[in-house]
Amino acid sequence: MRKPRDIDAELRALSDKAKGLKAKRVLQLGELVTVTGADALDLETLAGALLAAVNGAKSPAQKEAWRSEGAAFFQRRRRKGRAGVAASGSGDGGGPGSSGDGDPAR
Repeated sequence: MRKPRDIDAELRALSDKAKGLKAKRVLQLGELVTVTGADALDLETLAGALLAAVNGAKSPAQKEAWRSEGAAFFQRRRRKGRAGVAASGSGDGGGPGSSGDGDPAR
């Protein structure tokens, strides 16, 4: 006879995993703000810029232009970080999204 599944335990585990993933995403978004220098802006200005980006992202061409610019930003950071790795022995210096896939929220 099969052992019955503990659905409640599975749901708790999934809920805990979802909370962990949300916390990681928030942390990475904060790192993204810092890495791009947007932390120098006051909160109202940053919020306004983000809202303008969200509202202005109507066309796929505009989204692709932003994506490619973001990917280029992380490629530049990764190259700079590698030069510093040989001298300092520290991490890759790529920061959030340094995988180069253009998705800093990963």
